[in-house]
Amino acid sequence: MEVVNKVFPNGEQIEGFMAPGQDGPIYMLNLLKFKEKAEYPDGRDTDLTGAEAYAVYSAEVAGHLATVGGRPMFAAKVERLMLGEVEELWDTAAIAMYPSRKAMMEMMSSPVYQASAVHRTAGLAGQLNIELVEPMGAWLMQE
Repeated sequence: MEVVNKVFPNGEQIEGFMAPGQDGPIYMLNLLKFKEKAEYPDGRDTDLTGAEAYAVYSAEVAGHLATVGGRPMFAAKVERLMLGEVEELWDTAAIAMYPSRKAMMEMMSSPVYQASAVHRTAGLAGQLNIELVEPMGAWLMQE
Protein backbone atom coordinates (compact mmCIF):
# COMPACT_ATOMS: atom_id res chain seq x y z
CA MET A 1 0.00 0.00 0.00
CA GLU A 2 1.36 3.37 -1.00
CA VAL A 3 0.51 6.30 1.30
CA VAL A 4 0.65 9.82 -0.15
CA ASN A 5 -0.10 12.84 2.03
CA LYS A 6 -1.74 15.77 0.23
CA VAL A 7 -2.98 19.22 1.23
CA PHE A 8 -5.88 19.36 -1.27
CA PRO A 9 -8.11 16.61 -2.73
CA ASN A 10 -7.85 15.64 -6.39
CA GLY A 11 -10.77 15.89 -8.82
CA GLU A 12 -11.86 12.28 -8.37
CA GLN A 13 -11.93 12.69 -4.57
CA ILE A 14 -14.01 15.88 -4.79
CA GLU A 15 -16.39 14.21 -7.25
CA GLY A 16 -16.81 11.25 -4.90
CA PHE A 17 -17.45 13.56 -1.95
CA MET A 18 -20.08 15.48 -3.93
CA ALA A 19 -21.91 12.26 -4.89
CA PRO A 20 -24.92 11.29 -2.81
CA GLY A 21 -23.82 9.51 0.33
CA GLN A 22 -25.00 8.73 3.79
CA ASP A 23 -27.69 10.97 5.20
CA GLY A 24 -26.72 12.21 8.59
CA PRO A 25 -23.45 12.83 10.37
CA ILE A 26 -20.03 12.17 8.97
CA TYR A 27 -16.75 12.10 10.86
CA MET A 28 -13.51 13.15 9.23
CA LEU A 29 -10.39 11.45 10.50
CA ASN A 30 -7.48 13.78 9.80
CA LEU A 31 -3.95 12.37 9.85
CA LEU A 32 -1.76 15.47 9.81
CA LYS A 33 1.89 15.99 8.84
CA PHE A 34 3.30 19.46 9.52
CA LYS A 35 5.96 21.47 7.75
CA GLU A 36 9.01 22.27 9.83
CA LYS A 37 8.42 26.00 9.17
CA ALA A 38 5.10 27.50 8.11
CA GLU A 39 4.94 28.74 4.51
CA TYR A 40 2.07 31.11 3.75
CA PRO A 41 0.72 31.20 0.18
CA ASP A 42 1.01 35.00 0.10
CA GLY A 43 4.73 34.80 0.96
CA ARG A 44 4.47 36.64 4.29
CA ASP A 45 7.33 36.36 6.74
CA THR A 46 6.61 34.20 9.76
CA ASP A 47 8.47 32.63 12.63
CA LEU A 48 5.71 30.04 13.11
CA THR A 49 6.38 26.34 12.77
CA GLY A 50 3.96 24.35 10.66
CA ALA A 51 2.37 22.97 13.83
CA GLU A 52 1.92 26.49 15.23
CA ALA A 53 0.30 27.77 12.02
CA TYR A 54 -2.03 24.77 12.02
CA ALA A 55 -2.87 25.48 15.69
CA VAL A 56 -4.11 28.95 14.62
CA TYR A 57 -6.32 27.25 12.02
CA SER A 58 -7.48 24.64 14.51
CA ALA A 59 -8.55 27.24 17.08
CA GLU A 60 -10.55 29.12 14.44
CA VAL A 61 -12.08 26.04 12.79
CA ALA A 62 -13.89 25.05 16.00
CA GLY A 63 -16.08 28.14 15.54
CA HIS A 64 -16.59 27.40 11.85
CA LEU A 65 -17.69 23.86 12.70
CA ALA A 66 -20.23 25.22 15.19
CA THR A 67 -21.79 27.47 12.54
CA VAL A 68 -22.78 24.40 10.50
CA GLY A 69 -23.73 22.21 13.46
CA GLY A 70 -20.44 20.30 13.65
CA ARG A 71 -17.78 20.07 16.30
CA PRO A 72 -14.27 18.86 16.97
CA MET A 73 -14.39 15.40 18.54
CA PHE A 74 -10.79 14.44 19.28
CA ALA A 75 -7.20 15.45 18.62
CA ALA A 76 -3.90 14.03 19.86
CA LYS A 77 -0.22 13.85 19.02
CA VAL A 78 0.80 10.63 17.26
CA GLU A 79 3.25 8.79 19.49
CA ARG A 80 4.13 5.58 17.67
CA LEU A 81 2.87 3.00 15.22
CA MET A 82 1.45 0.04 17.11
CA LEU A 83 0.57 -2.15 14.12
CA GLY A 84 1.40 -2.11 10.43
CA GLU A 85 4.04 -0.23 8.52
CA VAL A 86 4.31 3.23 7.02
CA GLU A 87 7.38 5.08 5.86
CA GLU A 88 6.77 8.03 8.17
CA LEU A 89 4.27 8.70 10.94
CA TRP A 90 1.85 11.59 10.99
CA ASP A 91 2.30 14.24 13.67
CA THR A 92 -1.30 14.50 14.85
CA ALA A 93 -4.61 12.69 14.45
CA ALA A 94 -7.91 14.56 14.77
CA ILE A 95 -11.59 13.79 14.23
CA ALA A 96 -14.26 16.36 13.38
CA MET A 97 -18.01 15.73 13.15
CA TYR A 98 -20.23 17.34 10.52
CA PRO A 99 -24.00 16.87 10.48
CA SER A 100 -23.73 16.01 6.76
CA ARG A 101 -21.46 16.22 3.73
CA LYS A 102 -23.49 19.25 2.66
CA ALA A 103 -22.68 20.99 5.96
CA MET A 104 -18.97 20.31 5.48
CA MET A 105 -19.06 21.75 1.95
CA GLU A 106 -21.01 24.76 3.23
CA MET A 107 -18.35 25.42 5.84
CA MET A 108 -15.45 24.96 3.45
CA SER A 109 -16.94 27.33 0.85
CA SER A 110 -17.55 30.11 3.39
CA PRO A 111 -15.31 33.16 2.90
CA VAL A 112 -14.79 33.33 6.67
CA TYR A 113 -13.53 29.73 6.69
CA GLN A 114 -11.36 30.41 3.64
CA ALA A 115 -9.60 33.20 5.58
CA SER A 116 -8.75 30.70 8.33
CA ALA A 117 -7.70 28.00 5.86
CA VAL A 118 -4.56 29.93 4.87
CA HIS A 119 -3.08 28.83 8.21
CA ARG A 120 -3.92 25.20 7.37
CA THR A 121 -2.17 25.48 4.01
CA ALA A 122 0.81 27.25 5.59
CA GLY A 123 1.26 24.59 8.25
CA LEU A 124 0.56 21.30 6.50
CA ALA A 125 3.10 19.27 4.60
CA GLY A 126 0.21 16.95 3.85
CA GLN A 127 -2.55 14.89 5.35
CA LEU A 128 -4.96 12.05 4.87
CA ASN A 129 -8.68 12.77 5.35
CA ILE A 130 -10.76 9.67 5.86
CA GLU A 131 -14.55 9.94 5.88
CA LEU A 132 -16.16 7.80 8.58
CA VAL A 133 -19.88 7.04 8.88
CA GLU A 134 -22.16 5.00 11.09
CA PRO A 135 -20.36 4.69 14.44
CA MET A 136 -20.06 1.04 15.37
CA GLY A 137 -20.60 1.27 19.10
CA ALA A 138 -22.10 3.55 21.70
CA TRP A 139 -18.76 3.71 23.50
CA LEU A 140 -17.36 5.70 20.60
CA MET A 141 -19.79 8.52 21.23
CA GLN A 142 -19.46 8.89 24.99
CA GLU A 143 -18.40 12.30 26.21
